[in-house]
Amino acid sequence: MCVSRCLRCVAISLVVLAIICMLSNILLLLPELKIHFLLEGHVTREATWVTGLWGSGFLVALGARAFVRSSRAGGCCAFRRQMFCRLVHSVMSLLAAGFCCLVSFTGLCQGPLCLYNTGSTQTWGVPLQPHPDSHAGYLYNRTLWSGVCLEPRGVVQWNLVLFSVMGSASGLQTVLCGANILNSVLGLILGQGLCHNQV
Repeated sequence: MCVSRCLRCVAISLVVLAIICMLSNILLLLPELKIHFLLEGHVTREATWVTGLWGSGFLVALGARAFVRSSRAGGCCAFRRQMFCRLVHSVMSLLAAGFCCLVSFTGLCQGPLCLYNTGSTQTWGVPLQPHPDSHAGYLYNRTLWSGVCLEPRGVVQWNLVLFSVMGSASGLQTVLCGANILNSVLGLILGQGLCHNQV
């Protein structure tokens, strides 16, 4: 079947990207690779939503597994049924990956939760969050990366790299799921006959 020729490659790519998102999200929960920040609630809010685990991780991997399992059916009715199942799983995976991508880039733009000086005391907060009346945010000002956050050490670069990786991987998952939706819709409309020059 030409409509499902590249399905295994897409499924394998989605699983690899799901693993990358899960690892990135786990590492975001453990700044400095120490669990006490998580237990004390000193982890960036967007990381605690664990969209890399349940969204771009579990749900996308589940969808990829369903793609491979549905490609074993034969016959006209079975072919259309498998295309419909692929369509449903692709939409579910697209929504999950899209939500993870949105949360990742929101976390990237907002900046990390860290301990910083407020003048007279030290407090936990998001000091690098962009404000409309002050600076444009920390992404464009590298001098803020090392001078603002006192604890966890290197949290700005940690969040910058991991949110970027997770956002990019989930964005790629969104593109692959969108292509699979198009593939499934074409399979539903045109059926199996397209591959054998029978329309």
